[in-house]
Formats: sequence, structure tokens, C-alpha cells
Amino acid sequence: MDDHEKLFAAICNGDRNTVVRIVQSVVDGAGDVGQLLKTTMIPAMGEVGERFSRNEIFVPEMLVAARAMQGGLNIIEPILANAGHVSLGRVSIGSVKGDLHDIGKNLVAMMLKGAGFTVEDLGVDVDVEDFEQAVQRGAQVLCLSALLTTTKDEMRVVIDHFQGRTDVKIVVGGAVITREYADEIGADDFGADATDAVRAVKRCLGLEG
Repeated sequence: MDDHEKLFAAICNGDRNTVVRIVQSVVDGAGDVGQLLKTTMIPAMGEVGERFSRNEIFVPEMLVAARAMQGGLNIIEPILANAGHVSLGRVSIGSVKGDLHDIGKNLVAMMLKGAGFTVEDLGVDVDVEDFEQAVQRGAQVLCLSALLTTTKDEMRVVIDHFQGRTDVKIVVGGAVITREYADEIGADDFGADATDAVRAVKRCLGLEG
């Protein structure tokens, strides 16, 4: 098994130490980390997402895999930035105003990074102005998260703010959010889970049918 195969398996299995060791060895050897990301790391997270969709793994395993992936990204992101690496797109994500839950949001953020997007995590309790500023900084897609029935209507506030705008798309998701609710409030797309959220962002950017 070569390093690419070992790295693929390590990400899928959530073995952060092995991921860091292999990625660092590629960097130390002046290897092509952009190619490593494209041909091994992103496909590995794609495999994790597919396993989740098939109910072969669950949220805890996805979190471990995403954190292992992040260990590798922490090493190569500065290198790629300096080399002018082009990401799939820029996404800003946050839990809406009044909602302090972040586990689901964090998982989506990590999955988006693993898919090759540049992600700005705005945190929790994010108001409309914070989302507006994220768009001014270049966000092409906003991902809004809500876990509570008492905060989900804040999504409508954000969507109403951006109504008619062509410079940003909005994806919504969270435990209390359904496709029907997303359609009702005028969201551009909906993510039923972390893997589905990545697909939704890709659709918004014309990267997936």
C-alpha cells in the first residue's frame, strides 16, 4: 500500500495522526500537495460522505474522519494559498441569530473544506449584518444552520435581506429544517445532512446536477 492509499484509508478511518504524518512527509519531500488534495484527500472525504449516505457510518464517525482530514488541511492550506490554489468556491457558514448549537454546523464546514471549498465559519448566533459582511468579503454561498424551532425563523430574516440579490446563494439546514420549510422561506437549496449540504452548495454553484 503506497502513501496515497494509506492516506485515503487514514482519512476514512479517522486516523488523524497518520494523516498528519503522511501529509507532512509529502511537504518535507517537496511533493505536490495540490495533487495530493485533489486525487486522494477530497475523494476520501467523498467516500466518507457516501458511507454516511448508505448508513454504514454515523455522525460520530463522520466527525472523526473530518477532523482527521482537517489535520492534513492545516498543513497544506497555507502552502496552497501561497501557490494561488483555486478552490471550488467560497462559502460562509453560521448558526442563525439566537442559536448557539454548532456540532452540525461544524461538521458541514469540515465536509465542505474536505470537498475543496474555501470555508469561513462565522460561528453561532450570527445576525444578518454578519452574513452581509461575509458576502462583501466574497462569499458565494451562505449556509444557515438552526437546531431550534424558536430560531429557525431567523433564516427567513436573512433570506429576506438578500432577496433579489444575484451575488449570493443561500443553503439552509439543521435538525428542525425540512425541504418544505426551505422552499417556503425562499432558500436556494436545502441540506438534509452534512453530505447533502455539500451537494446543495455544489448545485448552487453549478458544480453538480
